[in-house]
Amino acid sequence: MLKIDAHQHFWQYDPIEYDWISTQMNGIRQDFGPERLQPILQQHGFDGCVAVQARQSEEENKFLLAHAADHGFIKGVVGWVDLRAENIEEQLEYYSSFPPMKGFRHVLQGEADRALMLQPSFMRGIGKLEKWGFTYDILIYADQLQYVPSLLTSFPQQSFVIDHIAKPAIREGALQQWREDIMRVATYDNVQCKISGMVTEADWHQWKKEDFAPYLDTVVEAFGTRRIQYGSDWPVCLVAASYPTMLGIVRDYFSSFSAHEQAQFFGGNATTFYKLS
Repeated sequence: MLKIDAHQHFWQYDPIEYDWISTQMNGIRQDFGPERLQPILQQHGFDGCVAVQARQSEEENKFLLAHAADHGFIKGVVGWVDLRAENIEEQLEYYSSFPPMKGFRHVLQGEADRALMLQPSFMRGIGKLEKWGFTYDILIYADQLQYVPSLLTSFPQQSFVIDHIAKPAIREGALQQWREDIMRVATYDNVQCKISGMVTEADWHQWKKEDFAPYLDTVVEAFGTRRIQYGSDWPVCLVAASYPTMLGIVRDYFSSFSAHEQAQFFGGNATTFYKLS
């Protein structure tokens, strides 16, 4: 079973193209390429990773696919396409010719229309993904979880995964509404959940390991061990924790689980979901 980091990013830093990297994130306002990640993954026994888009452009797809072509440890790419485009089918057919391209996502968390995922034009694009074997990463904040069941119901054969446990406000200890919503979403068997991005939703400088326990408990209760994936969100995680520190949170949490359950979480589920080899 492959050991996979199912969620990380690469970029050549540019303040305009990566305007979401605020001045508070000064430590990641620099280049992060495969040559920086590979030794970290090797050090922690990982076989590879899934590189996820950080810009909403076709340039980003070229950039990530080029890295995947040059570095065998990049097992898959989650890119970006304009799902509302008239020629979406042509675009998907084109990207289906690149084996590393496994799926797509849109930065729904940043949209003024919190229910953009349910717009007819957006759903039309989502409806084309299954034909070409593509997955869809749902990148949202917790307030948007309420719209996800309608999306999942509309496309029961489409494979979805929630990124970053839907970004609950761990910093504020917000739990109840997120818990109710994530439990409801998990009742649909065509969706998985990435346990990733938690440290950046906590207090960057004063978080404690126990801050994450109720969120981890909820996700495991909701999705079980067959529909969760480990993701580092490197290098974004570096604003709040080093790779080993961030990894230690989930390693410690899952240490009491069976070897098989741990193997599923740390790569088996992602391997199946993204069809990695």
